[in-house]
Amino acid sequence: MTATLRARALNKTYGRRQALSDCTLDIPAGRVVGLVGPNGAGKSTLLNLAAGMLTPTSGTIEVCGGRPGAGPEQLAKVGFVAQDTPVYAGLSVEEHLRLGARLNPAWDDALAWERIKRLGLHPAQRAGRLSGGQRAQLALTLGIAKRPELLILDEPVAALDPLARRDFLQSLMEAVAEQGLGVVLSSHLVSDLERACDYLVVLVSSQVRIAGEVDELLAAHHRLTGPRRDPARLPGDQHVVSAGHTGRQTTLIVRSEGPIHDPAWTVSGLGLEDLVLAYMNPDGDTGARPALEVQR
Repeated sequence: MTATLRARALNKTYGRRQALSDCTLDIPAGRVVGLVGPNGAGKSTLLNLAAGMLTPTSGTIEVCGGRPGAGPEQLAKVGFVAQDTPVYAGLSVEEHLRLGARLNPAWDDALAWERIKRLGLHPAQRAGRLSGGQRAQLALTLGIAKRPELLILDEPVAALDPLARRDFLQSLMEAVAEQGLGVVLSSHLVSDLERACDYLVVLVSSQVRIAGEVDELLAAHHRLTGPRRDPARLPGDQHVVSAGHTGRQTTLIVRSEGPIHDPAWTVSGLGLEDLVLAYMNPDGDTGARPALEVQR
């Protein structure tokens, strides 16, 4: 497997606070990766390390075959759109594109101008007067026209309304289809991951809890409902991800590569939302769920 991002025992601390702990991860090239987890899980830290904006406290991270931020050639391989979709308020749309052309050796000027025209952005309009959705689209245009191997997006649509969010994701998927670039998309919105992503990484408490192809992960996880019982009594090939109990009933989310034969269980599949929440909240319905939005 060719990895576009490879981390080994990666750690990042700020004073006494552990922002990322013993992160070992391989993300295949050419995938659209959904990075999800509660606030404070380490998502932005991981993405900033991948973009070369931060350096590890210990361990290693490699992106597109090199150390993040290690010179112009490596910087050209990675596009990064930060959480607040940063643009320069005092610069016009056209000035942003001129700046992108000067800073990026592989800049695709025709692609950038075609996108600006299609989006209906006036070249002379200053970025500070654009709507939130328009600023996000301008930032995405800068990232795509750079022609990177990997585009990193840190919750770029969190503050957008549903229509602007849909338009942004549609533009992103068109770029993926046309250019074949890899994407890592951090989001709190499960619906965004369902629409766009074919690979999933769940971060909780600064650690990777699960990573893999979405279809394979969904096929390997099951919801078991039946009479109350001790989860420790399950066969060894059934790994309990989360457990919830009432007076007479037990509901488990389990990972198992094989079929569930016990007739005492009612077995059903999971959606992506169920899978993500199970890893974020292993106590099931008995505890408070971490912050994760589900929007349609």
